[in-house]
Amino acid sequence: MPIYEYRCLKCGHQFEKLQKIADRPVGRCEKCNERVTRVFHPVAIHFKGSGFYSTDYGKKGIKAPARTEKNSGDQPKEKNDNKLQKKAATGSKEN
Repeated sequence: MPIYEYRCLKCGHQFEKLQKIADRPVGRCEKCNERVTRVFHPVAIHFKGSGFYSTDYGKKGIKAPARTEKNSGDQPKEKNDNKLQKKAATGSKEN
């Protein structure tokens, strides 16, 4: 059976009541006999596992590009070759 929490609207007294789900809610305060309301608390939710972040939803069917051999620099060999070709065409010197 669930435990329900109630709060008095007049005196602020809070109390708990063990009730069946089918039972009628408590209507009056135990101390001052005024109206009460049921108190609701947020439920703690923990998301575990994959699929809860935007990075987990990658586009399916698209594979990561194949890695190429690295030159002495940080860029792949093709990019270094392209830079050298562009510099040679423009006539600039590398520092």
